[in-house]
Parts: sequence; C-alpha cells; structure tokens
Amino acid sequence: MTTVGRRALLTAGAAGAAITLAGCTSGGDEGPRKPTAAERAAAAEAALRTRSAATSRDLLLRYDSVADAHPALAARLTPLREAVAAQVKALAEGGTAPAPGPTRSGSPSPAPSRSLAFVRVPADPAAALRSLASAERATADTHTATLLTAPPEYARLLASVAASGAAHAYLLIEGGRG
Repeated sequence: MTTVGRRALLTAGAAGAAITLAGCTSGGDEGPRKPTAAERAAAAEAALRTRSAATSRDLLLRYDSVADAHPALAARLTPLREAVAAQVKALAEGGTAPAPGPTRSGSPSPAPSRSLAFVRVPADPAAALRSLASAERATADTHTATLLTAPPEYARLLASVAASGAAHAYLLIEGGRG
C-alpha cells in the first residue's frame, strides 16, 4: 500500500491555491476567472511530476542509507544510485520538485522527505540488498500506476524509469551471484 507523504499533499495544496489565486481578477463586476483547461492540465502535470520525483527521491534516500550502513556495498550500488539520481532530476524537470544537489562525495543527492535515521537498513548485507530491491520494485510499480494519468511524453519517461527500476531490482539480487 502506498502512502502519500506530507510533501506531496502540501505541493498539491499549493498547486490548488496557485490556480485559485490565478483565477482572481481585479475587475469588480467580472467575478473570479476560472482556470483554463490548459492551466488545469499544467497544474495536474506539475503535481504529478512532484509526486513522481518524490517517490524516486525516497528510493535515492534508501540507496544512501544502505551504502552508509554497509560501506562494502557502496561500489556495487554507485552506478545504480547514480541512475536513480538522474531519474529524480528527469522526473522533476518542468515541475516544482527540487532536483538533486551534490552530497559530500560530490554525487547528486536528494532533497529527502525523511532523514536517513528513519530508513531502516537490515544488518545483514544480503538482506539490505533484498530490501533495496524490494524498494526498487515498489517504486517501479508506483511509476507504472502513474502512467494512467500522465500526459504522453511524461508517460514515456515514467515507463522508462519503471523499466529501469525493474532491472535494478534484478541486478541487486542476481548481480552478485555467479
């Protein structure tokens, strides 16, 4: 079951308030202007982008948590983490969600909705990888479900990100075998 975070709710509320304020006019007798279909579509897409980027940003936070808890896994996780950071940036472009900024290592980092202290990482490295793979699958499922309401160009991006997440989940579990 997916929960909606406070940031997503606040962003959706802010988008609604912006539409309402945009509809106000200074003309006395005309009454408030209703948003156009294009304005409503743009606000809906901005909210969708914000939610999608936040979902991937939470996944990025999980990568950081696992790498911090298990430094021996950091080299294995780095390419996957960098791909997720690029996805966060791509998902947020054109929306109101902040793009990742640099971390202490110089690689992109999320603007997390939670602190690292709230992400539980299993003590066993194999279990931590399984947990991260599960988070990848859940994120991919969320992006796939979002396809139904996304505009065509953004839907294609979401499909690519979801497919990438499925591949990451496979690599996290199967990539170390052999």
